[in-house]
Amino acid sequence: MVQRPVLYLLPGLLCDSFTFEKQRAALSDEFDAHTLDFFGLESLTSMAERVFAQAPAKFSVCGFSMGGRVALRMMAMAPHRIERLCLLDTGVTPATPDESPKRHALVEIAYDRGMKALSDVWLPPMLHPVNRLNPAIVGPLTEMVCRATPGIFAGQIRALLGRPDFRPLLSRISCPTLVAVGRQDEWSTVREHEDIAAAIPGAGLEVIEDSGHFTPVEQPSALTAALRRLMHI
Repeated sequence: MVQRPVLYLLPGLLCDSFTFEKQRAALSDEFDAHTLDFFGLESLTSMAERVFAQAPAKFSVCGFSMGGRVALRMMAMAPHRIERLCLLDTGVTPATPDESPKRHALVEIAYDRGMKALSDVWLPPMLHPVNRLNPAIVGPLTEMVCRATPGIFAGQIRALLGRPDFRPLLSRISCPTLVAVGRQDEWSTVREHEDIAAAIPGAGLEVIEDSGHFTPVEQPSALTAALRRLMHI
């Protein structure tokens, strides 16, 4: 029996398998697609190890936002296991001096006022302006955030604040790579992704129209098509 290509879809901060639900379902006609979460983990290394522990010897990976940084950590740890790579609405630089107080202020909201209050503050700036008023998008994403806890959030913030500078790694990536970003992503911009793609030999760049940061949810079909093209390389 021929084994189908395996794809792991890695979620971002406060995200669970819902983030990639539509991609996993749509791609399952050709590929063995998996989603997971990083709840309870407090470093990018431990997140990478969670994926490696359940994945086969060789597989492809798409990392969204924080998941993109996990994917890069995996590339640093065991590049021979990664067949294809998609970096989606993410970043490669270390934390800036002003980042820690901003992130800890959000953690305080989670502990003091609850996850719904956190979602009300944290989520809208990450969406396309039109989608900020769309209950079909905001509702399920808010429910997803509320499935996490302040402790989970705090742990993931520690992981992000402790992230390394991945820029020196980019020129060493040799597998087929797609760098994708929502056109209206204000959190991780198109320009940043242009720089990432330029630094990875042979990488493709795809800007997905009418999407903010949450491309898997805001433009699921466009992302699915982009991933399918990558998996056929």
